[in-house]
Amino acid sequence: MQPTLLILAAGVGSRYGGLKQLDRIGPNGETLLDYSIYDAVKSGFGKVVFVIKESLEAGFKEMFINRLQDHVEVDYVFQEIWMVPEGVLVSDERQKPWGTGHAVLMAEDHIDRPFAVINSDDFYGRMAYEALTGYYKNWTHERENDYCMVGYHVDKTLSEFGSVSRGIWGV
Repeated sequence: MQPTLLILAAGVGSRYGGLKQLDRIGPNGETLLDYSIYDAVKSGFGKVVFVIKESLEAGFKEMFINRLQDHVEVDYVFQEIWMVPEGVLVSDERQKPWGTGHAVLMAEDHIDRPFAVINSDDFYGRMAYEALTGYYKNWTHERENDYCMVGYHVDKTLSEFGSVSRGIWGV
């Protein structure tokens, strides 16, 4: 079973000053997401689900639909501040999306197989996707509560251009 790549791309890039997930950085106008999706598909992922703000839909479809439609199944899911479980109150002042857990919840009805979650503005490398598809090769419904995570040496993830937040996972 080919896993799904769930791409978190609802951020508005307030610190960056724009939508970095749509910025063209490659020699032929590729985005960072183009490289990530290419690596994932080459590694065996069979579906891509973008989690975006509804206001970004036209730009995402314009950027990615023609590039991806012949290579991988693509779906779009909206993540908006007001999309919360019944009984949860949202402050009128909140501007930022809720985060990873909320994004995965928004995609729940669009994922019917094992999946991996990535941020749209990070580069993971093909080895990460190959490790995940290798893990999922023997996936069965009996293992539906098994999880895995790709890890990196923390010193390889730090930036010389400002502070970053990193979680440290230990076994």
